[in-house]
Amino acid sequence: MTSRELRQSFLDFFAARGHRIVPSAPVIPHGDPTLLFTNAGMNQFKDVFLGIGKRDYTRCADTQKCIRVSGKHNDLEEVGYDTYHHTFFEMLGNWSFGDYYKKEAIGWSWELLTKVWNLPPERLHTTVYRTDDEAYNIWREYLPAERVHYFDEKDNFWEMGATGPCGPCSEIHFDRTPDLSGGPLVNAGTPEVIEIWNNVFIQYNRREDGTLEELAAKHVDTGMGFERICAVVQKKNSNYDTDVFAPVLEEIERISGRKYSPELTNSDGIAMRVMADHIRALSFAIADGALPGNEGRGYVLRRILRRAARYARNLGMREPSLYKLVAVLVQNMGDVFPEIERQQSLIERVIKAEEESFLQTLERGLERFEDISERLAQDEKNVVSGAEAFFLYDTCGFPLDLTELIAKERGLKVDSDKFTRLMNEQRERSRQARKTFSQEAELPVIEAETQFIGWDKLTADAKVLYVKDNNVILDKSPFYVEMGGQQADTGVITLGGNVYTVNDVRKSGSAIVHFCDSDVEPLLGDTAAAAVDAGRRWAIQRNHSATHILHEALRRVLGTHTQQAGSLVAPDHLRFDFSHFQKVTHEELAEIEAIVNEKIRERIPVITLDLPADEARKIPGVKMFFGDKYGDRVRVVIIDEKFSAEFCGGTHVGNSSDIGLLKITSESSIASGVRRIEAVTSAGVERYIADLHEVALRERETQAYLLEKIKRLEKDLAEYNVEKIAGSFTQWVADAPIVGGAKFVARQIEAVDGEQLKSLGDRLRNALGKSGVGILATVSEGKAQLVCVVTDDVTGKYQAGRIVGALAKELGGGGGGKPHLATAGGKDISKLAEVLSQAGKHLENKG
Repeated sequence: MTSRELRQSFLDFFAARGHRIVPSAPVIPHGDPTLLFTNAGMNQFKDVFLGIGKRDYTRCADTQKCIRVSGKHNDLEEVGYDTYHHTFFEMLGNWSFGDYYKKEAIGWSWELLTKVWNLPPERLHTTVYRTDDEAYNIWREYLPAERVHYFDEKDNFWEMGATGPCGPCSEIHFDRTPDLSGGPLVNAGTPEVIEIWNNVFIQYNRREDGTLEELAAKHVDTGMGFERICAVVQKKNSNYDTDVFAPVLEEIERISGRKYSPELTNSDGIAMRVMADHIRALSFAIADGALPGNEGRGYVLRRILRRAARYARNLGMREPSLYKLVAVLVQNMGDVFPEIERQQSLIERVIKAEEESFLQTLERGLERFEDISERLAQDEKNVVSGAEAFFLYDTCGFPLDLTELIAKERGLKVDSDKFTRLMNEQRERSRQARKTFSQEAELPVIEAETQFIGWDKLTADAKVLYVKDNNVILDKSPFYVEMGGQQADTGVITLGGNVYTVNDVRKSGSAIVHFCDSDVEPLLGDTAAAAVDAGRRWAIQRNHSATHILHEALRRVLGTHTQQAGSLVAPDHLRFDFSHFQKVTHEELAEIEAIVNEKIRERIPVITLDLPADEARKIPGVKMFFGDKYGDRVRVVIIDEKFSAEFCGGTHVGNSSDIGLLKITSESSIASGVRRIEAVTSAGVERYIADLHEVALRERETQAYLLEKIKRLEKDLAEYNVEKIAGSFTQWVADAPIVGGAKFVARQIEAVDGEQLKSLGDRLRNALGKSGVGILATVSEGKAQLVCVVTDDVTGKYQAGRIVGALAKELGGGGGGKPHLATAGGKDISKLAEVLSQAGKHLENKG
């Protein structure tokens, strides 16, 4: 039976028994900050086990992509040196949520293994928890007593955490010994008697005091190692000998020119097993949105990649080679997991770029290690110092485990404790360097609570709860505290007839502390008037909403691997850091900017919802950020439900058009795999244009280029102004008086050129609908320009050309046109306001 047939037979077996076949969750567990990677099939059902979530089915099955390289489940060091541990593996599983229980789960396990897959029953052993006589008696219906084993908590009791759902488990082991003598080796962690399936029976809740209580609804959670069961069914002693790994190993043989050896001590065999395993973990993680980096899961991926690259070098490969394995992996697994096929190009580019970067420093690091090794040999020592290990990390990019690996190959050890101390010292220096003045200020510690009302209010009369020096705490405040990259508000507090400038606000417990520019008169219990700098807040909100649109635009142009890695939302500019493996091209930046400005022009309402966290997570495509801690309720900001939805605790504009216009001013690298875009909006664009004017005047040789750029920006700004004016037409028409039997609109608008004025006239005519006359006037290049429009149903009564001609004559000019639309101009702009205010008389005379 091939691996593909085996996987499908598992799913078909449980589908025939009423199980919903559900898709694998991504290996990047968004929304669960307790995990770097999905490491078990039950991860996506954790909310059900905790009693905070439900599904519309009570039994299901799947094959789950898993990565185990950190925390409790860390199999990285075993990979390559044995035949059954992997960083990436599939876990076949079936679940019951308060439906069937032990008898069915055990019975189906036995049926699938012995009746469908035809495993010899005499080679099966099972384990049960030391007090689980129920499971023991069920297994005794299938197995003799000598092959049903009791074990304690360490091996046969599953717990999600220190408290919460838990229960006994029953593992199934396969005896590979020639003489079936493997009984004593059960749970010994040896390949001779290997665990293939685990049935967990979640029947208890662990209380805070450590005692257990029975759950009203009992669950079944099972997990079977796909690669292990393939080896057993295909009668292979090694997972790497199955058709799961064979195609990748054959490709490694081809590009290295060496033959694979299954011998555990063969160095070429070890290297090939490491490469075959690690390329799977890297490919699936990148396909699901992760990238190698310097922190968190990114650092774990970088460790995996560099470990694989080091072993590739052992096979004589001096050029990037790992990325060449992606194609065969996609060919072998892309039908089951189409995401790796969709993201093949991205996966290859990311891995190749990382390999090229690491190979540049690998030679230098290895040379340095040879020097260290020689000195230790001369001094008859065998421990690489923590300082040397730190140098290899800090300068050559060697993760500690890579240094330990190379040391192990030479019979050496590494002073990892000293390395860790040096790492912590470096982090502390970096932390101190990042401190700001306000962060160093001592915060008061008092029992006070401030209600934040600044979502929709910028002023408040509030009671004074606390004053010390220049620190003030009020019972309510409209001042936003810096969070999620959005800068804190500034403004004023008026108290006792004195006005204090608020330079910063910070949170202390449940209180908002206002930092003023001078010591405040301690009038406790009095009422203070708090007012946020409205112009500054408005500018910040424009930039914050722009970052949300920019984030989605980045993902649409660069790929869904793009994730926010940090941001700054200030009044004068915005900064957005994101995961990406290479420089963003000018063409890509232009496309990103165009998408953002199109969304701004679409005048999309910006909707902020306050929702239960579980409900918010179900919003299609909602973005939330790994590591962030979310409470029971969250705020979700939606800018077109089909475009952008994000968890966000910041403040925003009411409509995308309020942003005005966005201009990207720079794109740069700030760390390996992390890029930064800086941009300005609205008035910031105007300042940017003004700055370009100054630069153009100072640097004559670049003047033509800059003037062209200014021209384009001015055109963009003009188009924005046109859209802004047109957006007011609906309200103008609603407010229009009836003059001579027709709705009459007469307005002076901001400077636009003749073509834009004519276009706006057409749009006003459409907005009037029926029985309407409209006049728009502007001043351009020192002259007055007018357009008059008349709806079709009243052109017999009112002629646009006659009306606009008469108005132009009063301005010392003339003009005309068609009955429904006509334009004119005049020199005397001083009379324009008066002429417009009296324009209605031309309709009254006809009324």
